[in-house]
Amino acid sequence: MSARTIFGMIQNVSVLIRELEDAGMRVEVGDDFSLYRYYRNACADRGDLPPMFDTASSFIDASNGFWICGFNDADELIHTQAIRILDLSGISLGKHLDMHRHKYIVPDTTPDPDLTFFQGPEALKTVTGTVGYCGDFWLPSRGLGGPRSHGATGLLSRLLFELLLQSWQPDYVFAFVPKQLASKGAHLRYGYSHCEPGRWIGPDQQVTDEEYLIWMNATDIKNVLARDVQALRKSSQVSAMRAALTSVDFTG
Repeated sequence: MSARTIFGMIQNVSVLIRELEDAGMRVEVGDDFSLYRYYRNACADRGDLPPMFDTASSFIDASNGFWICGFNDADELIHTQAIRILDLSGISLGKHLDMHRHKYIVPDTTPDPDLTFFQGPEALKTVTGTVGYCGDFWLPSRGLGGPRSHGATGLLSRLLFELLLQSWQPDYVFAFVPKQLASKGAHLRYGYSHCEPGRWIGPDQQVTDEEYLIWMNATDIKNVLARDVQALRKSSQVSAMRAALTSVDFTG
């Protein structure tokens, strides 16, 4: 990577961190997933840490992943997301999901995880090589007045993509989005270029869950990062987001 490219990344990350701090979020980036597990377990009313990011279930450290956490002025956890790099050389994403489906299936959605498989997206056949899996993205929800509606999602996703490209230069990156969020254009807020409907099919050919596969290839990622950072330029918008983050409702 050229010095000019690195400098551009530094500038972008600086803008992102400054905007989030002005809005009331202190950002922490790390690769100690035991610490990440500690942070996650401190969150009441959230499900278990996904197996792909849990050191009790998977091997993950600085060599193949990192996480981003956000804290408000009271030092309460108000944001999580993580990335894991997968070596899919010689196999497709579809084959990977067939072999490791237990680590991706939403708990308690199927009567038999051993006989449940993800189907639908064409990208399952073409995504291969060095692939990033993004997951555990969370911001507390307070309806239209919450941080999601004030631009935090886009800023935080952009931060992950900046660090991801610099760290591993992946061929692809993907994530799963619940059907109800995908129908509202969640992949656009996250910055993904492609969104395909998918279904988990159970032992009796029943649909046990519906999730959309959102993904980008290397060119898509670079195109996203070539755009100017969409900063929270209006003071009223920043103030509204700060108010949302300093009095969050952790039930959402």
